[in-house]
Amino acid sequence: MLLLLPYSEYLGRLSEPRNIADIALVFLIVYGVLKLVRGTRAVPMAAAIAFILLLYAVAVTQELSTLEFILRGGLIYIGVAIIVLFQSEIRQALISFGNSVRTPFTRKHRGQFGEGVYDEIVLAATTLASTKTGALIVIERNVGLKNVTDGGVKLEAELSYDLLVTIFNPTTPLHDGAVVVHRHRIAAAACFLPLTLNPRLSKDLGTRHRAAIGITEDSDAVAVVVSEETGLISFVEAGQIRRGLDATKLRASIFQALEAPAARAARERDKHAEKEAETEEIVST
Repeated sequence: MLLLLPYSEYLGRLSEPRNIADIALVFLIVYGVLKLVRGTRAVPMAAAIAFILLLYAVAVTQELSTLEFILRGGLIYIGVAIIVLFQSEIRQALISFGNSVRTPFTRKHRGQFGEGVYDEIVLAATTLASTKTGALIVIERNVGLKNVTDGGVKLEAELSYDLLVTIFNPTTPLHDGAVVVHRHRIAAAACFLPLTLNPRLSKDLGTRHRAAIGITEDSDAVAVVVSEETGLISFVEAGQIRRGLDATKLRASIFQALEAPAARAARERDKHAEKEAETEEIVST
């Protein structure tokens, strides 16, 4: 209704705090949606839907009755099509929103089990890579993976190098599937993960890598993958994969993804203090 007012009255109403807040909230929502879909397969799909809507508007204004009739029938199902096509993006948006709302009221799980557990995972991954034994280790963060662990073999065992190497031994029944790590424990083994549907991935990536990307797209978990063909170690976070990591880089990637917020904030404060000290030194000289 505000947009239907005369120009002078519209400007007057626009300066009201309620309308400013209204516009600011709409801007933040649109910005968040654009930031979420940027660089994903949702962009070309959204462009295609926008083109169909534009074509329908042209058909209505130019009285192209046949085209309008065909498009009108398709537009009835456009709401369902959006939900089906963008289900992963919608799920990721809800997860991100839920985490941002929950963060001030709950304690995060990251970094609660200390650095030693990273060494167990890194040592197991490098050992398995040296023998070209395939492995997939998923590390749970804030979003629970109960739906994944329920489909596997529950262990609830203390995380250790020996147990990880034993699980992924090709002669054991549990080697086929993923291991899910919850804090300092192995929650389950032989878990099957959703595969990514990203069509832009390299053809070199097999089912194990696509499963790692898929679970990190559907949740905030991170994954460590050891290739059975090449013995390369990969780290996957938020659907992005980094391949060919050595033990040092793998440990740094895991620690950076799982470290406690307090430790991260302290590191940022130290960097800021160092920059201020360098600035003061330059000014004094």
